[in-house]
Amino acid sequence: MDSVVLAGSVLGGLGLFLLAISMMTDGLKLAAGSALRHLLSTWSKTPLRGVISGFTMTALVQSSSAVTVASLGFVNAGLISMRQALGIIYGSNIGTTITGWLVAIVGFKLNIQTIALPLVGLGMLFRLLKPGSRFASVGLALVGFGLFFVGVDILKNAFEGIVQAFDISQVSADGISGILLFLVVGFVMTVLTQSSSASIALTITAATSGVVGIYAAGAMVIGANIGTTSTALLASIGATANAKRVAAAQVTFNVATAIVALLILPVLFYIIHEITAFFQVEANNGVTLAIFHTVFNVLGVLLIFPVNDRFAAFLDHRFTSREEQSSKPQYLDKTIAQTPDLAVNAIILELLSTSDKYLDLYQRVQVLHNSKTNKYAADIQVLKVLSQAISEFIVSVESAALSKDTTISLATMMRVEHYLLNVILKLENIIQLNTFDEHIDDSTMLMQINDFQAHCYDYLYKVRKKAYLNDDDMLSAYEVLRQQHEAVKADLILSATRGSISVAQMAHTLDKLAETLQIGQMWMKAFSRIQTIENNIETLRKSNS
Repeated sequence: MDSVVLAGSVLGGLGLFLLAISMMTDGLKLAAGSALRHLLSTWSKTPLRGVISGFTMTALVQSSSAVTVASLGFVNAGLISMRQALGIIYGSNIGTTITGWLVAIVGFKLNIQTIALPLVGLGMLFRLLKPGSRFASVGLALVGFGLFFVGVDILKNAFEGIVQAFDISQVSADGISGILLFLVVGFVMTVLTQSSSASIALTITAATSGVVGIYAAGAMVIGANIGTTSTALLASIGATANAKRVAAAQVTFNVATAIVALLILPVLFYIIHEITAFFQVEANNGVTLAIFHTVFNVLGVLLIFPVNDRFAAFLDHRFTSREEQSSKPQYLDKTIAQTPDLAVNAIILELLSTSDKYLDLYQRVQVLHNSKTNKYAADIQVLKVLSQAISEFIVSVESAALSKDTTISLATMMRVEHYLLNVILKLENIIQLNTFDEHIDDSTMLMQINDFQAHCYDYLYKVRKKAYLNDDDMLSAYEVLRQQHEAVKADLILSATRGSISVAQMAHTLDKLAETLQIGQMWMKAFSRIQTIENNIETLRKSNS
């Protein structure tokens, strides 16, 4: 019966501890408002600043998982880069050691009735006075802080009962197999609770109560450090390639740090013993483990920092998505930028390649029907990235060696890139409009819309394949397209007036028709200018031959 009571006390204390950590994290995140996002995105410009911001936020919200998942979210959203997130991950590992210090220094010396329970009462008073406010969020954090120490106290009493009830001489970490066994225990505990803070608090409490030895507890702390990566791995499922790289970075960093700590485990405890003895610090098992946890995490950061750039470069080549491959320019590189004449040819080829990708997407979207916003988001993003890369490359072309003709050509191609970006944005607008679209039942009207759509694609395709002899022919073909647009527009308004289609259907379709016509117009302008540049290059080549 006693064993059942002890098991219940351990489970209850652990549950209360997890609840407290959750309340502290949620309360502090809500109280901080946008501070977490601001700190992580603004104060992570360099790896060192990333370490500081990661440490600070983890120490504040008492959850490395929360900071890691937030970092993954920001990387996913493009708010911070993968390289910025690495510093945050390193700092977060150091920040999570604060929990161990709280348990070791404060937890066992705190009079629960004097401090912890009043914190719970004060926190609830805050929530009752101003529910739903930031004041209430602070109250939630205070309740969590109070329950944190209540949970530690329950665990401490439970483990003291275990020491009295059972023979703990069999619980040891003899040899490599024993160390590895306790490492696995720490790892499993963290994966199951999804909280390294809970596992480390449990470990420190057990070690302080004499349930496990110092080496066994050290191995459990190392295991907890590895287990905390499970949260990032779960959060990276279905995420962007950069977010997956960040998750892989945390796993690699934590595992590497764990291996180093295991290899020098006796050395670390010897150094800690000598340091505490030198400074005459009372170092019980709890304090020793807190120092150990901090030392090996700081050591891990010191070891990874000199090779951080290489590590980031290594990760850049992993988890490459189809979108990343597609969004890499095929013809542009830094060496070509040093030779303006070659750069002009390369830019033309890249513009044509991008336009081919656009045509393919345009056809698949079936602009006026059957489009889903999310379905084509990745393709739109690829085109935007390519457009940006072309623009940046044009700016990067060596200006010192530019002739007047080359300068004019580059300026013209910048305008062409602007036209192509606009047709991309207009296609994105059409896809967005289709989200609110209602099916038109009027078969005659629907046939006219489909004919216009087919005519528009046919026009874009012929312009790209140089089917028109000159600009005048291209303009004449566009004029036919414009007249067809006016005819469909007039019939749409007439159908809405007669009640054949709804006013909402008319409005949405008119907007899409207008966007489609403007795509044709910008497409014509872009390729007219490309043709002019190509003609100038050919003329110059002939004059030089």
